[in-house]
Amino acid sequence: MSLRHALLAVLTAEPMTGYDLVKYFDGSVAYVWSAPHSQIYPELRRMEGDGLLDVEVVPRGERAEKRLYAVNEAGLAELRRWSLEPVVHPPERDPYRLRAAHFEFASYDAARLQLQEHLSHFTRALRDWEQMVRNVESRQVPLMRKRFSGRPKREHEAIQAFRRFAFRGEVAKAKFEIAWAKEGLAMLSDLEASGAQLWGDSDRKTSRQRKRASSR
Repeated sequence: MSLRHALLAVLTAEPMTGYDLVKYFDGSVAYVWSAPHSQIYPELRRMEGDGLLDVEVVPRGERAEKRLYAVNEAGLAELRRWSLEPVVHPPERDPYRLRAAHFEFASYDAARLQLQEHLSHFTRALRDWEQMVRNVESRQVPLMRKRFSGRPKREHEAIQAFRRFAFRGEVAKAKFEIAWAKEGLAMLSDLEASGAQLWGDSDRKTSRQRKRASSR
C-alpha cells in the first residue's frame, strides 16, 4: 500500500481539505500506514497533477482560501486497480531480528535494554490497537462513520468487518512481539546465569583491567 492509495481511500468518504484529510488520516489509516504530514501535502499536489483528484478552491474566512480535494473517476479507477492487485512481499528486512541475532557483540545490559524497549513499544502499541478495535466494533471511528453516511446500509457490515479484521491483525502482531521480547529477556537471564560470555562484556572487562593496571 502506498501513501497515494491510502489518501485516495480516505477521500472516498467525502471531499476534504488537506487539514481535514490529515485529521481523519491520523485517526484511522495511520494506525496501519504511518506518514508524516510533510509527505501528505506534496502527495496531494502530485495526485492532482496526475489527474486523480478534482480540486476546488473555496473561501476560508474573509480573506483566505483553502483547497477542497475530491476523488474523481480516474482516482477511483486507480484505487480499484490497486485493490485487485496481490501484495508483492518485499525481501525480508527485520531490524529487530537482525539486531537480536548479533547480541553477542553487545553486553548483557545493552541487549536487555533493547529488548525492554521493544517490549515497552509494543505494549503501548497493543493498547492503542485494541482501543481502535473497540472503536471499530462500536462504530466510533469518525472516518468510518463518514463512510457509512455515503454508502448504502447494506454495505456497512462489510466496511466494519474489514476494518476490524485489519486492526485485529495489528493486535496479533503486537502480542507476538511482546511474547518474543519476554522470551528474549528470559533467555538473557539464563545465559548470564550459566556464565556464557558476550564479546561486549569481555571487551568491557578487558578495558577495566587495563585501566586498573595503568593506575598502579
